[in-house]
Amino acid sequence: MSYETDIKEALAAYKAGTLSDEEVIARFHQLNMTDLGFAKLDHDRSLRRGFPEVVYCEGKTIQQAAAILTVLASRHKNVLGTRASRELYEAVKPNLPDAVYYERARLIVLEKEPLHKDPDRKIAVITAGTSDVPVAEEAAVTAEIMGNEVIRIYDVGVAGIHRLLGKVEEIRSANVIVVIAGMEGALASVVGGLVDKPVIAVPTSVGYGANFNGLSALLGMLNSCSAGVAVVNIDNGFGAGRMASIINHLR
Repeated sequence: MSYETDIKEALAAYKAGTLSDEEVIARFHQLNMTDLGFAKLDHDRSLRRGFPEVVYCEGKTIQQAAAILTVLASRHKNVLGTRASRELYEAVKPNLPDAVYYERARLIVLEKEPLHKDPDRKIAVITAGTSDVPVAEEAAVTAEIMGNEVIRIYDVGVAGIHRLLGKVEEIRSANVIVVIAGMEGALASVVGGLVDKPVIAVPTSVGYGANFNGLSALLGMLNSCSAGVAVVNIDNGFGAGRMASIINHLR
């Protein structure tokens, strides 16, 4: 049974008169949340936000994260776990045989009912370097499971800007652009100056000592002189993919 199906059945029972006002309210409270003791799962988020609660797996024990993912999968058709290890994936696979592990992105994805993707509204995910690809893949796969066509354009940083210029028309065809860069983070400003679409910049912790684990890229992006560039947290590919998806679905 899915959360949406449970809600519809409760409403049908109320309409048929087999549930009183008090009973249907109590049923909704019961359906909205599962209390595991160490976590309270927000099932209503799928209706409220358009996608079920996403599990941030890092910092949780294998047992905790596996339990959360398993319960969510029992109530929702699509489930996403971020910052997930191979060990966690092996632990949940017996209960979720259809789950897929994306090694570079560190994502566990269960996609039983893929969301519709509009082929005319794409998200471009761009990296400055190959070292930024793990963060880019987190953004790209997140956007895809949330119902978006994604264009991947990797290793086109400012150290060889001709690589980027050769992709400008493809980038401009996208409805939203995610730019991922470490070092000084200059790529976001350059892309922002070439397009008329929203740019979501993701600073990464890639770089030598003065990069300060992404702080220099973060400050560079926040200080961008290109209008239309917004910035998420360091290495936060999920946040960028989620925001890009929300923007891409606006009508």
